[in-house]
Amino acid sequence: MKVKPLQISLELPIKTYDIDFAGIVSNIVYIRWLEDLRLKMFESNLLIEKLMSKGYCPTVNSTQIKYQKALRLGDRPVGKMWMSQLGRLRCTVQAEIYLGQEIAAIATQVGFFMSLETMRPMAMPEEIKDIYAEYN
Repeated sequence: MKVKPLQISLELPIKTYDIDFAGIVSNIVYIRWLEDLRLKMFESNLLIEKLMSKGYCPTVNSTQIKYQKALRLGDRPVGKMWMSQLGRLRCTVQAEIYLGQEIAAIATQVGFFMSLETMRPMAMPEEIKDIYAEYN
């Protein structure tokens, strides 16, 4: 299987406080998992501190999740995330959350980098463009 741009994988532990009244993982937990995956993606491929020291702040503009299988306490899901599109100002990341070989959820997030100084969108950092270009 071909590795996708900036692809990472992460075990996603289910805690007792992640469970809703029906005994399944609450929808909000998936948002937290996406944040964990995105942070690992940036940390694994470049130092987020380096970008932030240059004034770049990663920002999520939209999130779309399709839930396909309920997860419960005791399940051991694994998340995968990669960058699927890179534009001048925006990027799209895709994520899949697996339980064994079965997909439990599919997510797409669109984001950009904001200037910490002006709080306005910035052009995509060269470091990310360089890493992304290695895969295309």
